[in-house]
Amino acid sequence: MTPGSPTTINSSVRVLTVDDQALFRGVARDVIDATPGFVAVGEAASGVEGLEAVERLSPQLVLLDVRMPGMDGIEVARRLTATHPETVVVLISIEEGIDVPSAAQLDTVPLVRKQDFGPRLLRRLWKEHGRIADPTDAGSRASGGRSG
Repeated sequence: MTPGSPTTINSSVRVLTVDDQALFRGVARDVIDATPGFVAVGEAASGVEGLEAVERLSPQLVLLDVRMPGMDGIEVARRLTATHPETVVVLISIEEGIDVPSAAQLDTVPLVRKQDFGPRLLRRLWKEHGRIADPTDAGSRASGGRSG
């Protein structure tokens, strides 16, 4: 599969959005739907719902809000990276950076600003962090690309 290229739903990158704000979940769904090669497989409004949705939907990419009531995105990211290392987790925030000390343990989890989120950023995140090799780039990933 080539990220960002037109594909069928079966070969598209499966994306789950976890955010307590319905407005951002809708924006994310619109961006995902408008980006060839990606498909929105579900949404969750809390960290607990997000963990359950990952088990049920098996997304390849999870967009995860940092600040949510109850279990925040940092805790969800910690759990997901431990239990689903094959899943790409991306923290999203309205803020420029995370000022929570526990976030330092998640140095392999990218953080993006909600206001920067769009098709180009979605494709770039998958290209840089995706765990499924791009067949047109297999040699460079095998020789020097980041492993899961």
